[in-house]
Order: sequence, then structure tokens, then C-alpha cells
Amino acid sequence: MTEDWSAVAEAMNARAAELALKQKELATRSGVSLAIVREMQQGRIQRRRNRRTLEALSIALDWHPQHLTAVLQGKTPLEAEPPATAAEDPLVPLLNTIIRELRGLRAQVGALTNRLDDGSHRKD
Repeated sequence: MTEDWSAVAEAMNARAAELALKQKELATRSGVSLAIVREMQQGRIQRRRNRRTLEALSIALDWHPQHLTAVLQGKTPLEAEPPATAAEDPLVPLLNTIIRELRGLRAQVGALTNRLDDGSHRKD
């Protein structure tokens, strides 16, 4: 399977511009480090990323969680879930925010775990 990291960079940059998000804001919203956001948006370092990183960035860009994975694989991205309507329970937006925060935390824990794993391999 061919991975198109330049398409991911283009999609992220276009969406961030559309939402007027700076790299630091995208990093904060997604829970992904600023360095990784920068690498991905610049498209210079093309390496495999944790699926949770792509998911967290997709959500932070108000896309379906699998959007960037689909772009990476050259597939048509799924549509994001429609926003909650006013007739829905008022707790739904709050719960969605909590879910987004939990996903960001999960991505951060994954990044820290990867760093720890890399550090343990270097000592061998």
C-alpha cells in the first residue's frame, strides 16, 4: 500500500487555513506535539505515524476521525458526523468535547510511550 504523506500535508494545511488554525492551536486541540504537527504540515519528514495521531489531528480539524488515514491511503474520506442540532440534549456538545479531550490525551500517552520505547532500545 502506497502512503501519500504530501497529500496529508496538503489536506492539513488547507483545512487549517480554512479554520484559521495556527500550528500551535492545532497541536493544542489535537494533543499532538507541536513538532509532529510542524513535521506533518511541512511534509518533509515522511514516516509512519501512530493511527491515533492521525485520528486526533482529523478530529481537531473537525473531520471524521479516519479522514487523514483515508487521505494517506489515497481513499475518499468519510464525511464528519453532522453537528448536534438544537433539539438534541444540551449535554451532547459537552460530551463531544470530553471525548475529543480524551482522544488528545490518548494520543499524548501514545507519543510518550513511543519515546520511552525508543529510549529503551537505545540503551541496548
